[in-house]
Amino acid sequence: MRINKYLAHAGIASRRKSEELIKQGLVTVNGKVVKELATLIKSGDKVEVEGTPVYNEEKVYYLLNKPRGVISSVSDDKGRKTVTDLLPQVKERIYPVGRLDWDTSGLLILTNDGDFTDKMIHPRNEIDKVYLARVKGIATKDNLRPLTRGLVIDGKKTKPARYNILKVDTEKNRSVVELTIHEGRNHQVKKMFESVGLLVDKLSRTQFGTLNLSGLQPGESRRLTKKEISQLHNLAVTKK
Repeated sequence: MRINKYLAHAGIASRRKSEELIKQGLVTVNGKVVKELATLIKSGDKVEVEGTPVYNEEKVYYLLNKPRGVISSVSDDKGRKTVTDLLPQVKERIYPVGRLDWDTSGLLILTNDGDFTDKMIHPRNEIDKVYLARVKGIATKDNLRPLTRGLVIDGKKTKPARYNILKVDTEKNRSVVELTIHEGRNHQVKKMFESVGLLVDKLSRTQFGTLNLSGLQPGESRRLTKKEISQLHNLAVTKK
């Protein structure tokens, strides 16, 4: 098995992130630093990342309702609360599938399955991610129409999105819009709304593929069922 796939299967990180660790010289095999992505791991090899031995773990999958003010990371050098702090009962080395901003709440999957993570976050699989946004300004079909065609953000065009205007408050000059996208670029939803003249005041992710937050209060989590995991895998396969 190739070293990047081995690390992903062991729950260290996604395959792409594992490749970065290898290129940075943070991975050793039998005591020697390896930087070749084609390095093969054989039975009995001792693999370490930054001096910590790597073992294959049982694959686990959790659904978290992330509160605002929590970092989508496994650690934080500023001492802020992370999403893994909310799941102290989990012994496996889980990490978030994609990210939600510090001030964004809602649905987040955590796992130690790198291949699953790659399937879920790759844009080509077009897995729906649904957000509920409260924005400053009046949302109309006219000003939201560009979202359905794609916008150029940070030099790259977004894929067409879908929207649903849920509420418009002319007195308070704000609206509530549901937005469905397939990507997960940095601050993407906020930047998309900003591009059409609406500033996001509050943001939450309510759905990811076939999953929603039914029964979960902010900060609560649960383990995904085998059926839910299978449905998410099938979504990635059927979208190719």
